[in-house]
Amino acid sequence: MAVTAKELAKELGISAAAVSMALNGKRGVSTATRKRVLALAQERGYDFSRLETSPAVETLTGTIALTIYRKHGAVLTDTPFFFELISGIEAACAQAHYSLNVHYISEETPVKAQLERLYYCNGMILLATEMKEEDFAPFLDFSVPLVVLDNYYASLPCDCVLINNRQGVGLAADYIMKKTKTQAGYLRSSYSIGNFEERADGFFMAVRANGYSASMSQVLSLAPSMEGAYQDMKELLNQGEQPVRCYFADNDLIAAGAVKALKEAGFRIPQDVAVIGFDDMPVCTYMEPALSTIRVPKQYMGKQAVLRLLSLLQDRDRDTMKIEINTKLVKRNSA
Repeated sequence: MAVTAKELAKELGISAAAVSMALNGKRGVSTATRKRVLALAQERGYDFSRLETSPAVETLTGTIALTIYRKHGAVLTDTPFFFELISGIEAACAQAHYSLNVHYISEETPVKAQLERLYYCNGMILLATEMKEEDFAPFLDFSVPLVVLDNYYASLPCDCVLINNRQGVGLAADYIMKKTKTQAGYLRSSYSIGNFEERADGFFMAVRANGYSASMSQVLSLAPSMEGAYQDMKELLNQGEQPVRCYFADNDLIAAGAVKALKEAGFRIPQDVAVIGFDDMPVCTYMEPALSTIRVPKQYMGKQAVLRLLSLLQDRDRDTMKIEINTKLVKRNSA
């Protein structure tokens, strides 16, 4: 029996309106989502001859721009974390009958010139994971309502939706230190972004809250990718670095790379060294042992950014807000 559009939507975890847009070749979903929908539809035997245009497609309210700012690309890569974040944005836009246009901004050419070439939009969501405070200047003069996603600066006069990093790290570090009854070490990203700076604050707060001296924590600087973290950790171990009993890592990729290097060096996980990550990416369940981590509700985060932008479109005089999305501890076998 041929699959229905509703069944496709459920299996993909996106809205039925988004599936309809993708199947009918309408604007409002990203190229990546369109490819996913079409591939699954063909695989499941969807009857393309019976396509019908969704009423939501015919009554689009307007257009929202998702602008993805790539500064160095060390963190903002095509990982499941950002795919799920964007999926949440797409679903919320489709539900509100807004078309979504995705744009990438880089520093290779002047940012202001790139913004001027954007298609018209009613409002913008700026994925600002890699941005520094000084990078926001060209966006502050943008003529439409703006919501900053996955970053925050106190001086920025914009609405922001981001992870409650300190809360998440507090859960992770407190858990691993109580479990091992020792002071945790820190596998810190060698690339600095707002999220990682907040996680550093949360880590050292948790260390002090457990009665340890923050200055006594072993801090190892590793690249924020799995291969990069593996190579960095391997080099440190070859140089004679002795691992501590447990670690918190800035993200799951750092944790996974470090675990690989530790296991190759003969350390048992978690018997000799316990490790906990942050983000709850698919790699957590693929690796051995499965990685304990902090779950970020990524799709929900994206949806909240859209909802906040929609409220700004209705009333531009609203006071700005910082919306922090809380996280959950996921206990697996690495800690």
